[in-house]
Amino acid sequence: MRNWSSAPAVTHNTEPVKGDADRGSGLFAKYCAQCHGEEGKGGTGTGVTFSRKRDLPIIAPALNNTGFLAAATDDMIRHTLVYGREGTPMTSMLVAGLSEQDIDDVIAYVRSFQSGQSAGDETEPAVHEPVIEIESSYTLEETVENLKQSIAGENFLLIRTDYLEYGLVEEGKENRQEVIMHFCNFNFLFKALAVDPRVGLFLPCRVTVVERDGKVMVSTINPLYLSSMFNNAELDEYCAEMHQVYQSLIEDATL
Repeated sequence: MRNWSSAPAVTHNTEPVKGDADRGSGLFAKYCAQCHGEEGKGGTGTGVTFSRKRDLPIIAPALNNTGFLAAATDDMIRHTLVYGREGTPMTSMLVAGLSEQDIDDVIAYVRSFQSGQSAGDETEPAVHEPVIEIESSYTLEETVENLKQSIAGENFLLIRTDYLEYGLVEEGKENRQEVIMHFCNFNFLFKALAVDPRVGLFLPCRVTVVERDGKVMVSTINPLYLSSMFNNAELDEYCAEMHQVYQSLIEDATL
């Protein structure tokens, strides 16, 4: 994308904004919470979100959100507050009546979400591994067959079984020691998609079986890891349910 322009890339100031988070809390409640939710948690069904009522042009994202806070610099947040977002209800806060110091105070308050100070939650968030991985006590072929039975036992439909390199290399030259299985429970899928379309990141379900150095490993993405970035309590429940399903079927197939 940078090659499309000969102009140098815009650089952001990475220095933290100097503001009063306590004062920013009051300003946020008055000017921002109506759209971004109390303590920046967003409205129902929102995270960084694609879920919205169809009569709204856009839903303001949750700012008290792990993914957002990790990606957005103070300078980026300040730019949005100063200039707004064209085509959305997000107007310039200078036009709305805030001073530049007010804006810095709001930024300081938003940044304080990262430490949990403003949310009043002193507990450390749970840390989940991004991948569920278990070594199988069976051969690769036996493990794949066991997984087929486990998938059916969990009331999921096996959609297809491919070599992991299928479509990436010439047909017939795929590594036959790397297998991926696609399966789905459509009732579960439709309910989860109604809560938040971002579940499409890991649904339909996929499990990979790989044999390397004499070991057969079964792995899949950990829904709890993704859940921590969504900031959607209702979606969290589906992610937890999906984690239990993955854990159960993999253990059944490998132990």
